[in-house]
Order: sequence, then structure tokens, then C-alpha cells
Amino acid sequence: MIKRNAEARIVDALGDTPVVLVHGARQVGKSTLVRHIAEGRLSARYVTLDEATSLSAARNDPQLFLQEVGTPVAIDEVQRAPELFLAIKAAVDRHRAPGSYLITGSANVLMVPKLSESLAGRMEIVELHPFTRGEMEGRVEGFADRLFAKSLPRQVERPGAPGELRERMIAGGYPEVINRKKPDRRAAWFESYVTTVLQRDVRELANIDGLLELPRLLQLLAARSGQLLNASALSRDLAIPGTTLKRYLALLETTFLMQPLRPWSGNIGKRLVKSPKIYLEDSGLAAYLLGAEIGRKANGSDLTGGLLENFVLGELRRQIAWSRTRPGIFHFRTSKGSAEVDAVLESRDRRIVAVEVKSGTRVRKDDFAGIGKLAAEVGDRFHRGIVLYGGEGVVPFGGRMHAVPVAALWRW
Repeated sequence: MIKRNAEARIVDALGDTPVVLVHGARQVGKSTLVRHIAEGRLSARYVTLDEATSLSAARNDPQLFLQEVGTPVAIDEVQRAPELFLAIKAAVDRHRAPGSYLITGSANVLMVPKLSESLAGRMEIVELHPFTRGEMEGRVEGFADRLFAKSLPRQVERPGAPGELRERMIAGGYPEVINRKKPDRRAAWFESYVTTVLQRDVRELANIDGLLELPRLLQLLAARSGQLLNASALSRDLAIPGTTLKRYLALLETTFLMQPLRPWSGNIGKRLVKSPKIYLEDSGLAAYLLGAEIGRKANGSDLTGGLLENFVLGELRRQIAWSRTRPGIFHFRTSKGSAEVDAVLESRDRRIVAVEVKSGTRVRKDDFAGIGKLAAEVGDRFHRGIVLYGGEGVVPFGGRMHAVPVAALWRW
């Protein structure tokens, strides 16, 4: 089993919180990790609601089900029985003990329509994503924290060749995929994965017609990775009403297939774009949907930049889950498009770090233009700006600006 860097945070949460929810997309390793923690550190019973008898019992009489399984207990795929949340609340309120319930969900349960209880104040939520590059190399990445440190490392250990980065970007981080070396075997897994999620999980969350439109929508979102969400254009391209599109997008977000990046807003909110940017959960999933291959063009256009941005934003999101700084992550764009930044990280003390992504091996001063605009607007709150690029050296550009190799994401 590859060690997950989020494990330490989960264990810490179990030490002082009655309910810990580990949620994320299907097949990212939630069950493996939670079972490992339950049977090792917690000495807890493990129950999965993917098993028909347990699911029926949980739905039929949630309180009796909880009495039977006892505590501490790990309950897998809890989104299949949202009735359990009210029963868990009652049980915790009767006996508030840390580490009583370790639960997982392959849907964002807080967005599930049938959920009547959020367990606010009783539950800590930890997102689990596909593997980071650091996890695959046995590293606990500190990139998100280093961005807020006083200074940056002067070099990156083994930055790697551009071809290696393309391979990592296209393979992604789903556990089942990284062990498949042949592109056709990866594609076969992704095909089954998308079909299963759309046919099973989406149907369970909302009984909808038009499932044939969802794969097409997912492809369009992959092709527009890193772009602003244009609902009118998507609605027109799919020939579906805007209200239907909104519902479909919510379902893709609930099942973690799509991960929109919300816009940053500060004291200049009126001048900023308020639309989210589009990203998929994993760059490998995006590459599959586009039919992308290493070193080739997909669907008639060069999509390297979009996939790279999807890859970088995915790595940042994943690392934030266990970072000490725990910054919020957003994008920045002025309303007229004169300035934009791919990722804006804001710490809890309101310091700002700006991250721009470039696929080339060289960086120019002009590549910092959007970051400079943001820095001027936020003033003393601006901490640092970096351009992640395909080169090898850490290069200072003055004014707390640096060009940094993409490999710093997992080798710092």
C-alpha cells in the first residue's frame, strides 16, 4: 500500500472529533486508507454500504443499524444511505466521544439533495484525491507551505525531462491507472470508470433522463480545462436548456468528476470575473476524454497547456489537504480580461501567493504581468508570485517573483 499523505490529518482529527468524513471521487483509495486506519490505529469495525445487506439495514432503520455496528466504526460509501446522518447526530449528542465514526463518501454528501443533517460542529471533512506525484515517490510534499515561507529553495532536485512531465500528466493519479503502462489499458479503465460513475452514482443521486448527454458534457469540459465556465456556450453546444445544464454540472461536481475553481474576490470584487474556471478531478481523466497521447495533438488542437494547468491545479488541491498553511485556492481575472492569474492562494492570515502555469521551457518578464496586476491591487498582502514552467532552474525575477520548475510541486 502506498502511504497517503492525508493519513496524518485523518488520525489527528479522530483524536478530537466524533465524526471524520473522508470523501472524494470513486477509486481514489478511500476504502483502502480508511480500512487501514480502522483496523490498525482505531481497532474499529469496518462496514461497507456497497454490500447489499448492510445498505438495506442502514436505510431501513438507521438507529438500529448504528446500535448493531457499535463504535468505533468505519462506514464506507455513506452517501448511499443519507438517512444515517440524522442517526449519527443523535448518537453523537448522546455520547460525544472522539473517533466514534470514520465515514467515507464517493459523493460530496453536503451537496446530496436527500441529506437533512450536515453534522456541523461534530464532523471534520478530509478530501482524498488521486495520488500526488510525491506520494508515488514516497514524499510528503511541502510545496504549498513553502510558497508562504520567507524564502524559496534555490534549486529543484531532479527536475526531469519534458517528456517525463507529459507522461505523468497524461497518466494522472488514479491508483488503478498508474500501474498500467499501456495506453490502451489505461483507456479501458477510464472508459469503465466514467460509465460506472455516470450510470450508477448519478442515477442514485438524482433520477435523471438524458444520461447520454453527460459523457458529451464531460468531454466538452475536458476540452475547456483551464477556461472560464461559459454556461451559455455549453448549453448551446449540447442543445439543452440552461436549467438542465446547471443540474448536470452540479451532479458532476457532487461526484467529484469536475472540480471548479472559484474566483478570488477582495476589495476589488466589482471589477473581477465571477465565473469559476473548469478543471476535472484528474489530468489523466481529462487526457482520456480528449483522446490525448504523449507528444501528439488531440481533437485538432494543442491541449498541452490546458492539461498541464489541470495537472498543476490538481496537485495544489491535493497538497493543501495536509499542508500546515491550508490556504484557500482561487483564480483571478479582471472583467475585461486584461489581467489573470491561474491560481491565487490565500492563507488564513490573508497573505496572497499567485501561481501562473506555462508549458514552455523559458519564462519572460511579460509572463508575470497578471501577477503584477494582482500584487498592485492587494498591496502589502502580496507575499510572492511564481511562474511554474517546463524548465530546470529556479530563477528570480525581482519583486518577490520567481520562475520555478513544475517538478518543484513534488520535489520541494
